[in-house]
Amino acid sequence: MIERAILAEPGTIEASLLKSIDRNRLPRHIAVIMDGNGRWARQRRLPRVAGHRAGIEAVREIVEVSARMGLEILTLYAFSVENWKRPQAEVRTLMSLLKEYVRRELRRLVEANIRFLAIGRIDELAPSVRRELERAMEKTGSNTGMLLNVALNYGGRAELVDSFNRLLDQQNGNRVPVTEETISKFLYTAGIPDPDLLIRTSGEMRISNFLLWQIAYSEIYVTPTYWPDFRRRHLFEAILDYQKRDRRYGGIRNRVRP
Repeated sequence: MIERAILAEPGTIEASLLKSIDRNRLPRHIAVIMDGNGRWARQRRLPRVAGHRAGIEAVREIVEVSARMGLEILTLYAFSVENWKRPQAEVRTLMSLLKEYVRRELRRLVEANIRFLAIGRIDELAPSVRRELERAMEKTGSNTGMLLNVALNYGGRAELVDSFNRLLDQQNGNRVPVTEETISKFLYTAGIPDPDLLIRTSGEMRISNFLLWQIAYSEIYVTPTYWPDFRRRHLFEAILDYQKRDRRYGGIRNRVRP
């Protein structure tokens, strides 16, 4: 198929993996905790910023491949509310790389029909960063292809705090019963289906305050690969592993009578 030739060169491991994927059972929404940039750089005796720059190449490839596969939603954990604790020089570099990525990739996003959305406490970011984000969201707002969510100044607990405060403001002193559906309407991800698959790179076995509400029934896949080395092969492996899972959502598997 032409589509598969684009996604993976014939005769490669990637092509073999892709052939095994059931394209009719792709996860609708994949979320990724992009971790390991600093350790990747340290192993190579490079400054941490080198790891962050290398991580941009991984973002570029995974976004492109996900869109071409027909994935509906891709959410990337780019900067957490806890990341402000890092050295100021590193934070400034991360923000600079973010602006650079959004500015340089905007044309590709438009041409690929990808809609860009930034979620988190965006209003706390520097004005120059917000301008780039707002421009990207405006320019891609009418696109109908894959939704690319980038979580910035994001924290799962912070999201719940903000959501409950917005809910209380709307109730205006009236006591109204609260349901799961009510809370979901006030999340940063309101209207977006919860992730089917959560991928964590670098081998760490934790979710790092990411999408705490949304990943209640997500399948979790952890790879020891550091984010700068994460490529389509690793994405295909994660999807294949996901397709082997039995998603029961707390119930039991339906038995087929002989």
